[in-house]
Amino acid sequence: MKKATSEGTLWCIRFVFLSFFFFFCLESSAEAFWQPELFVELRTSASSLRLSADQSTELCNVSTGEKFMQVPAGTQLIITCSNRTFYVNGKPLRFQDLSAGVDFVVPDLRTLDKQVSHIDGYLYRGGVRLLPRENGFAVINRVTTEGYLQGVVPQEMPSSWNAEALKAQAVAARTFALRHRRRHERDGFDLCATTHCQQYGGIRAERAETNAAIQATCGEVQVYQGKLIEALFHTDSGGMTENSRDVWGQDISYLHAATEVHRNTQPWEKTLTANECSILLSRHGKNLGQLKKIELSALQLGKSGPDRTASGRVRFVRITGTKGQDIVSGNDLRNWLGLRSTLFDMTLRDGVLFLQGYGWGHGLGLSQWGAKAYAEEQHWTYHQILRHYYAGTTEKKLYCNEGK
Repeated sequence: MKKATSEGTLWCIRFVFLSFFFFFCLESSAEAFWQPELFVELRTSASSLRLSADQSTELCNVSTGEKFMQVPAGTQLIITCSNRTFYVNGKPLRFQDLSAGVDFVVPDLRTLDKQVSHIDGYLYRGGVRLLPRENGFAVINRVTTEGYLQGVVPQEMPSSWNAEALKAQAVAARTFALRHRRRHERDGFDLCATTHCQQYGGIRAERAETNAAIQATCGEVQVYQGKLIEALFHTDSGGMTENSRDVWGQDISYLHAATEVHRNTQPWEKTLTANECSILLSRHGKNLGQLKKIELSALQLGKSGPDRTASGRVRFVRITGTKGQDIVSGNDLRNWLGLRSTLFDMTLRDGVLFLQGYGWGHGLGLSQWGAKAYAEEQHWTYHQILRHYYAGTTEKKLYCNEGK
């Protein structure tokens, strides 16, 4: 047993080194042939947890690698935490320092992709990391990149869609995950499981079609000048995507205004009374009183102006009320009024605010419905789709170069 513990510790050290070297290679554009793991937070603060795995696993200290117990396949553990002390089936874990948390993983990390963990009855690929919190503990899925994608892609795009569109989504999702791998590092994990990062549902979300798309593009990412791109995507552009500088105020050349197969897609409408709109504006510091006048040029897709971007999205609206006048950005209006996009017309008639628009999302990067149309109607490959939405970028294989 002592030999097994030392080998497990050695592999932990090796894996930390390989993870560091992998991201050094990303920045230096060197080839990489292994698959990095990701730490994805599933719950922020749990009070108890039922945990088991289909394989034999170990429960060990994150900071020291010290093994607490060997867990046979199928054995269920009840995990609780009180005053930053973990309990397994009612017995405290006797570690010198558990502040870094507990890992529930296979002894050999090279087989992490084969581990299947049961977390309160839900299945996830890979292992589990538990981190003590103020009130309970965080539950984190320790999973390989490809295993993570299997639970992401079907959450972001319907599995029934064209295979080339699914492949484009897989590459975009993989690129996003690896570029933002340390987004939540200060909280002890890499990515969250919500739309703030990418929607992740574990094994229950997986579909055969999306798994095939992930496998077909294994290890493939989109790069610009040798570096991972900001692979943003959204539901539907409404007919034309947007330039990054008109959304972020920062010019990223590959996030540009790109035309679509169809125009004025995903139409939507919203109606508010002038009073309702005034209340919403006042909640965000715009105390204009009762609305009297809205100034916004008419929407023409692909036509810019002082108050509209290159695609025709709203840059700003001038609003006049009984207490004054102010300018409100299109992004603020979208957030404050709960609109699907900033590609809209806005008029005020007889005390009622009418909004009519198109598309769904921020409009940057890949349009998912647009990718579907290009794949189905123009018979584009996923490479063509990606290069259309991320202009000037190229594909790069980071791993899976050995037929894995």
